[in-house]
Amino acid sequence: MKNVLERFYPDHEAGSAYDIDYEALRGQGFKGIIFDIDNTLVPHGAPADERAKALFGRLKGLGFASALLSNNKEPRVRSFAEDAGAGCYIYKAGKPGRAGYERAMEKMKTEPETTLFVGDQLFTDVWGAKRAGLLTWLVKPIHPKEEIQIVLKRYLEKIVLYFYHRQKERRESCNGNQRKD
Repeated sequence: MKNVLERFYPDHEAGSAYDIDYEALRGQGFKGIIFDIDNTLVPHGAPADERAKALFGRLKGLGFASALLSNNKEPRVRSFAEDAGAGCYIYKAGKPGRAGYERAMEKMKTEPETTLFVGDQLFTDVWGAKRAGLLTWLVKPIHPKEEIQIVLKRYLEKIVLYFYHRQKERRESCNGNQRKD
């Protein structure tokens, strides 16, 4: 029986959006990347920094289309997108609904099979991206200071991640045992 929590499990984890091997992903045929902003690329509410600008420049050089997807208001998302050099943006995205992810892919001219998502929250970012059929990367939040509703969700995320990591360890253990035979 499939675990009900699996709908929230990321496909991959990384310490940061800046630690992901985008070159390898491009080599695997991925063409578009959708990013959350707050606590994924910069601390909550912070402007685009040099690291974010360098990342979007690097992605453009690799031939990736990029989009920002945020539940935040347009002034925040637009100014970040412009400063960072992101390809396009969707504000008030309604995550975890699928529509925002689909609009971002439409703007990037990509399909779910060639698009990946990077975000820091399971219940909005990862779940929504999985519902839209995207490969997901969960990254650690950049800064511990968050709005109260997010702090409360983080407690639930810890429970889900506990079961995710336990299942992942079991699979790796089983795969390791099979290789030895």
